[in-house]
Amino acid sequence: MEKIKKLDIDKLKKGLLNNALLIILGFMLIVVICISPSFISINNITNILRQASTRGILALGIAAVIIIQGTDLSAGRILGCCAAISASLLQATTYASRMYPQITNGLPLFIPLLISIIVAVLFSLLNGFGVAYLHMHAFIVSLGTQLIAFGSTCIYIDSQKGGAQPLSTLDPRYLNLVKGSFNLGFMQLPYLVVYLFICAVVVYILWNKTVFGKNMYAFGGNPAAAAVSGINTKLTVMLVFLVAGVLYGISAFLEAARIGSVTTTVGFNYEFDAMSGCVIGGVSWAGGVGTIPGVLLGVVLLQTINYSLTYLNVNPYLQYIIKGIIIILAVAIDVRKYLEKK
Repeated sequence: MEKIKKLDIDKLKKGLLNNALLIILGFMLIVVICISPSFISINNITNILRQASTRGILALGIAAVIIIQGTDLSAGRILGCCAAISASLLQATTYASRMYPQITNGLPLFIPLLISIIVAVLFSLLNGFGVAYLHMHAFIVSLGTQLIAFGSTCIYIDSQKGGAQPLSTLDPRYLNLVKGSFNLGFMQLPYLVVYLFICAVVVYILWNKTVFGKNMYAFGGNPAAAAVSGINTKLTVMLVFLVAGVLYGISAFLEAARIGSVTTTVGFNYEFDAMSGCVIGGVSWAGGVGTIPGVLLGVVLLQTINYSLTYLNVNPYLQYIIKGIIIILAVAIDVRKYLEKK
């Protein structure tokens, strides 16, 4: 009997530990609702989903990098660079101060999307090459790429005829594609949620139904054992960064239209939100662990907390502190889980 009780207590402790951050964030959300019951409204839920969608797509890319025991500090700045390119190519042709006045007829939307993806993939493959072939730590190589991407964005935006100015007044077709919505029962569901869902399904298949996905988890769990078992580890790393780049490019294309005006600050700290969402959703820094539903849950929950802090008019500087505490808690709990498993 005592043994059964001990097993139950151990099971309860393990469950609490595994879901500690979700419980804490859930408690924070309850506090917010108690302070301001009007927070739970269809309009707020729609706004949270809209904001979480682009970060969710970004997080799907970063999650795979974390699963192979890496990190990517450049994702946010890559997004900013590609968002600037997308916005510049899709400014309304009636806007006199557009960056490319020679574009008199609106470009097909897939062309800027394709260019955004290509540029993001090139940046991401640079990270992958540094990790796979130069044996650099992902932290260092992505830190360098972050600076390259930011510098490139500043130069690009500053190269306009009138000097550095926001890339705004976008093509109505572009805005409708991204900011549109459709009726789903009693609420207007943003198209962005659909795009996130499509990306999540594709990535789920890649992670769970392909050899690439199995190799990715095997490499993340134990790189040495994966190499001994015959897995092409360099190719696996490059593919992980390639897929991440594609997702960064898509996210950038959507984010530019979502915010409607692109400056050099777009993308700042996006990677930290994405990484925090991943870890909150159960992606382990120790590698080899992570699921798509977990990533989506983590991103939406974190975005809900972010939105609620703004909704309650919490000091922006205090919001940074709260986010920092959440990140430290997420990593601390993840390390604790890793040590217990070990």
